[in-house]
Amino acid sequence: MPALSPDNPVFAGIDFTSRPTTRKPITVAIGRAHHGVLRLDRVEMHTTFDSFALWLRTPGPWLGVFDLPFGLPRELVVALDWPTEWAALMRHYGALSRQEIRATFVAFCAARPTGQKFVHRATDRPAGSSPSMKWVNPPVAYMLHAGVPMLIEAGVHLPGLHVGDASRVALEGYPGLLARELLGARPYKSDAKAKQTPERLIARIDLVDALDRGATRLALRLKLTHAQREELIADACGDRLDAVLCLMQAAWAATQPNFGLPAQIDPLEGWIVSA
Repeated sequence: MPALSPDNPVFAGIDFTSRPTTRKPITVAIGRAHHGVLRLDRVEMHTTFDSFALWLRTPGPWLGVFDLPFGLPRELVVALDWPTEWAALMRHYGALSRQEIRATFVAFCAARPTGQKFVHRATDRPAGSSPSMKWVNPPVAYMLHAGVPMLIEAGVHLPGLHVGDASRVALEGYPGLLARELLGARPYKSDAKAKQTPERLIARIDLVDALDRGATRLALRLKLTHAQREELIADACGDRLDAVLCLMQAAWAATQPNFGLPAQIDPLEGWIVSA
């Protein structure tokens, strides 16, 4: 990690959305770490792709963990006879419309047995993440379609997948991985007003408290101001908290050999950091 370590890098956690709006922006948590303590500097909201694309060009050194898939399952790609080299696959995938992606994946699933409709990447099961070909609940296939071309265009470095500016490093993350470690199966967020319950509020309080204590296998404590703490807890949609969970994964990855990625990962599928 020579491009990052000498200059006290900035860390970022990105809660991504395939349709940014004022109500549901791309949320970026930014901070720095020192001696096992991660301080949250600020949270930025990007309501357009143009604004976020500009942020991606922020000069390094920085390391960001992005809550969006960086690859598709190899089994799916081979079955569809799509390119099996990552950059070529991303060019092919990015040239499709969302309607074409949905129709292709619907047809693929329809031809498969009940209970085996979706195929997974090697990283999905240890991470507990949705298969990257899902187009609904959550629409991660569209997040990949919108987000990865922006990363390529911005020239950032995606370890194991794509060589870019080594002072701006992007890793795939998943906030649910860290949340489940602390909360188990307790839900802590929802975009639906009817599901923004007192129980979910209590879960967010417990989650923030656990991060403050450093009660995770990442061995990092989260340092917040009182106002920041209240903002994380009050956000019933969980966008700010998910961005902070990705920020924690980013700070951890910076301390690990090869950013915490396995020595061998499928160069078509990628890997979720800390899985």
